[in-house]
Amino acid sequence: MKVYRIKLSSWTASFRYPNLISGFQPTLDVPPISTVLGLINASAGHYIEYSGLTIGYYFEYGAKATDLETIYQIELKTTKTGAYPSNTTKSNVIIREFLYDCRLYIYVQNEKIAEYFQKPHYSLVLGRSGDLVSVDAVEKVDLTENSTPDNIKGQVVPFSDNFLPGEIQALPKYFTNTIPRKNIGTEPYSVISCFSNNIGSDRINAYTDFIDEKDIDIYFHRLNFSI
Repeated sequence: MKVYRIKLSSWTASFRYPNLISGFQPTLDVPPISTVLGLINASAGHYIEYSGLTIGYYFEYGAKATDLETIYQIELKTTKTGAYPSNTTKSNVIIREFLYDCRLYIYVQNEKIAEYFQKPHYSLVLGRSGDLVSVDAVEKVDLTENSTPDNIKGQVVPFSDNFLPGEIQALPKYFTNTIPRKNIGTEPYSVISCFSNNIGSDRINAYTDFIDEKDIDIYFHRLNFSI
């Protein structure tokens, strides 16, 4: 299958666990689909409707560490018309996990999406505003179809019907273009680290790419926001 492969890199990255807003903040080992779609939106400079899109990606990092970070919490003011940010803030120190020496490969068949990364409209980040991303390459490659993949890693794969080992997390596919934003298509995923070995399944039809002298089986998501 011929696809566009977009290679991104960053010194650091962090992908916050859903529903954890205080205390120790761990990071997922792989970005959710919503993060990858957010990168495309930032490159395009506008919100995109992705239903029906086919997309795959692979993420790897060199090390994981923790850091102390000061955050500022803004209290909400409740009125009859709703809740709004107030002028009252307080600081807090948290321990945050982050990933170092990161690379993200995005695979799409849509040429327009590949063109967005040739000249991104906004700055690209992998997590916080300091996790800046550079675009290293946008190229067309030919992936080999594999009906019995045995090296799926550095990805999130829907747990339902696939049942791959990994850290199981309920993750959104996307967010609405409203204020406040709402989750779209949240479902359980197997979060499979790039350091996992020999993860495969005869239930999955994947496509193999050769990255850094190793074969990586890429799972392609076919986005459907109706579930």
